[in-house]
Amino acid sequence: MDLESRRKIKKRCALKKDIIKEFLAEFLGIFVLILFGCGSVAQTVLSKGALGEPLTIHIGFTLGVMMAAYVAGGVSGAHVNPAVSLAMVVLGKLPIKKFPVYVAAQFLGAFVGSCAVYGLYYDALMEHTGGVLQVTGVNATANIWASYPAKHLSILGGFVDQVIGTAALILCILAIIDGKNIGAPKGMEPLCIGLIIMAIGVSMGHNCGYPINPARDLGPRLFTAVAGWGMEVFSAGGCWWWVPVAGPMVGGVLGAVMYFLFIELHHAEPEKQGENNIKDKYEMVTMS
Repeated sequence: MDLESRRKIKKRCALKKDIIKEFLAEFLGIFVLILFGCGSVAQTVLSKGALGEPLTIHIGFTLGVMMAAYVAGGVSGAHVNPAVSLAMVVLGKLPIKKFPVYVAAQFLGAFVGSCAVYGLYYDALMEHTGGVLQVTGVNATANIWASYPAKHLSILGGFVDQVIGTAALILCILAIIDGKNIGAPKGMEPLCIGLIIMAIGVSMGHNCGYPINPARDLGPRLFTAVAGWGMEVFSAGGCWWWVPVAGPMVGGVLGAVMYFLFIELHHAEPEKQGENNIKDKYEMVTMS
């Protein structure tokens, strides 16, 4: 296709409204996240550990988030998480009128991503389960798509887990994108954000698998409910389903407020930054 043809197609088909562009970016971003993240879980579960382990799942979600950020970052900011979007609303970085649009795109993208993983591994799933789709037990497969609590975990403990994990996620994201802090080199932000997921996975995954994202958990859970696992996906674990939805939203706000009060609020104004020698101090530390 020559350049002129591409220009004509772009002129006819390119979207004009930013909110539609942002909707599509959030949709595609979380689709990629689910494809790689839940795909890594499916490979581990359906191969009975022969082609995966906890570390490969951590890598799958790390790369999923990183690639999602590269896909959508330049258009919507690649929130791909309602907790991130809410944190940005609280900090005034996202207009509240855009919030429901972002969330709708995130949930829809997660649902469609779940469909893709199901189609990708349908034959393996049927061989593994014999057509009997279980939510709990030795042959449970619903956990490929959504989180379920470990036997030792209470509902309150799970809620605290999700608040802390998501607060850590938001706090670190804000540090990475803060132009007045050390930040990350331009274009490297997605890699750094992906590494946050790796850090959370290897340190906070024991209780319930660190969902820390309402869309990433509830979207796939809705998919399993209609795809054959039934309504048990909502009643299992003492009606666990609401914890990875509500907990991350609280944690997102907490992380945003913490970063604002402890760091962002105290940034020097541009004209005063030279007086405080912030950059010089950082250079001295790195050279010592």
